[in-house]
Amino acid sequence: MELIWTIVIGFIVGVLAKFVTHGPGPQGFFLTAALGIAGSVIATFVGRALGWYAAGQSAGFIGAFVGALVLLFIYHMVIKSRGTST
Repeated sequence: MELIWTIVIGFIVGVLAKFVTHGPGPQGFFLTAALGIAGSVIATFVGRALGWYAAGQSAGFIGAFVGALVLLFIYHMVIKSRGTST
């Protein structure tokens, strides 16, 4: 059940993070949602490793949002580096 909750929060957060960031973001609904879900999952595991969350506890909304923003930042950097190398 915890993984399902992490995915639901990540989905919502991915869509919100897309609206907050500007510039060319991931194109498509599924890629945006996937980045949000990945950000939520990463925030959960990093939070557990740092002792912020107990076992069986998922990242909160803010942690997932920060995780999604970090992944979107990385996405923008990768896209920018691809554009300059051609």
